[in-house]
Amino acid sequence: MTSVTYKTIDLFAGIGGIRLGFEKYGCETVFASEWDVYAKKIYKDNFGEEPFGDINLIEPKDIPDHDILLAGFPCQPFSIAGKGLGFSDTRGTLFFNIEEILRVKKPKAFLLENVKRLTTHDKGNTFETIKNKLEDLGYNLHYKVLNSLEYGGVPQKRERIYIVGFLYKVNFDFPEKLNVYRPLSEILEADEDIESKY
Repeated sequence: MTSVTYKTIDLFAGIGGIRLGFEKYGCETVFASEWDVYAKKIYKDNFGEEPFGDINLIEPKDIPDHDILLAGFPCQPFSIAGKGLGFSDTRGTLFFNIEEILRVKKPKAFLLENVKRLTTHDKGNTFETIKNKLEDLGYNLHYKVLNSLEYGGVPQKRERIYIVGFLYKVNFDFPEKLNVYRPLSEILEADEDIESKY
């Protein structure tokens, strides 16, 4: 029996964190996009390939066909730490790039990640708009706020909304909390191993 390799694209890729999880389970990344010059450099160091730059500069039809779209789209417009301008911030409108890629390429599934506040921004209207746009494209949605601290990965309280969509009805559940907490001491380097300027 042969296993299926799903093709993914990695949008607003940062240094490739979301990609890692999917490749661990056999997915193949066929396209990546990241505009930040320093993130692109680290991405290239991590994966041996430099992501395409600004997603506005490529037509959706020119993006390779793929099965799963991955996107940690810009969170500053919706974050407590930002100005909270939402779709009025040009970075907030980048969600519509995702919408257009989904419309043109019709991948089987997607995973979107953003800050928890996306769900309550503008009294919930922003999130409602996003959900409506995705459902209008024919996707069945599942979404939940998860905190990385509760899944044994990193010693950081990092609450994020995860939006998962499938073109078909899929029996999908978010993972149960592990309640295993990784101590910060496992992550930090020893003080004597770090240059004094840091």
